[in-house]
Amino acid sequence: MAHFKRSGWFIVVIATGINLIAGLLYVWSIIAAKLVTDYAWSSKQASLPYTAALVSFVASMAVFGRVLDRRGPRFTATLAALLMGAGLVLSGLFIHPRWLVFSFGVITGAGTGIMYVSTSTTPAKWFAAEKNGAVTGIVVAGIALATVYYSPLVNSLLGAVGLPRTFIYIGISVSAVCMLLAQFLANPPAGYAVRSEPSAAQKSAPARPVPDQTWREMIKTPEFYKLWFMLAFSSSAGLMVFGHAATIARVQVNWAGGYLLVSLLAVFNVLGRLLGGALSDRIGRLNLMRIVFIVLAINLLLFSRYDSIGLLAFGMAIVGLCYGATFPLFPAVVMDLYGKKFLGGNYGLVNTAWGVGGVIGPMIAAAILDASGSYAAAFAAASALLAVSAMLSAGFHRPADEAAKTFVHQE
Repeated sequence: MAHFKRSGWFIVVIATGINLIAGLLYVWSIIAAKLVTDYAWSSKQASLPYTAALVSFVASMAVFGRVLDRRGPRFTATLAALLMGAGLVLSGLFIHPRWLVFSFGVITGAGTGIMYVSTSTTPAKWFAAEKNGAVTGIVVAGIALATVYYSPLVNSLLGAVGLPRTFIYIGISVSAVCMLLAQFLANPPAGYAVRSEPSAAQKSAPARPVPDQTWREMIKTPEFYKLWFMLAFSSSAGLMVFGHAATIARVQVNWAGGYLLVSLLAVFNVLGRLLGGALSDRIGRLNLMRIVFIVLAINLLLFSRYDSIGLLAFGMAIVGLCYGATFPLFPAVVMDLYGKKFLGGNYGLVNTAWGVGGVIGPMIAAAILDASGSYAAAFAAASALLAVSAMLSAGFHRPADEAAKTFVHQE
């Protein structure tokens, strides 16, 4: 048993290390600025590769999540490393709007999606149910942490070697390191079983196994659709603020230092992922979801009243913390409800909601700003969506928190 626990934490380290390298999509804002200033691209042209990458990200998760369940994480993570590197190298060969939509958007976006579903679902299979949230939180925090070093690294490379070589150098490095680490990523061996160590509150719950359900069985349950809309609405609200942080600072408090708020969001995003996963193991996934949705809804409802840099920074910190906290919750809830065996395909399908929210939220905010010159209506709309998410989280017929109290889980 001790051997398996050590193996489980080794897989956590490997998956987190991969995510620290695979947080590629975060570099695009820096690259987009370079395309506008040095290559005379329009803002719309510069945003299209990123939008395509988001679509490709979630589509690849939905498709290759099922491949992950059949072939294992080593195969899918190796494929992902090849695609991420190939897309970046190809991007450096020809700087053109349509080409980068294909190379960075479609190819690199697909690679990051396949890698994310491989790393975010595999480690928790090595642990008991009451550790799933904490383990997933650690792993997904790696992606948020990537912003800490990617921003200065890309900035430095752009100044030293230019955009084409920056793409190529990062592509080769990312592919090589991720491919090496992918060889150590693995599911537990056949017949592997782990015994839970439930808290005093959980010991009163009856022990029962979580039944493994395929994606076809999952989509027949109302819980799937509730989870999908909860993720779509909450991610739409969070990514609206993430995508417009600098502009919000300029419009709302007439401050040109909004880029500092992006760093603040990143720090609290990491903190939220770590705390959210660990806390959900103690108080329940859906209980924490409701708290996060309500706190974030109130924060956004007050957001237009944050008329100083200090208040705005406080509001941004709450957004980062709450948005980050949801990341380990959704894969853990999917695992709690539908089992671990088909987690890749199931979570890949649920996570298409994140892609929808990532496209719609920032676009709606931009349209409202253009029409009214203010974000007030966008904040109010996002708050309303979060209130709906909180209500949906209270209406589960088969609570995920109850399923998470399984005493023994067997593969």
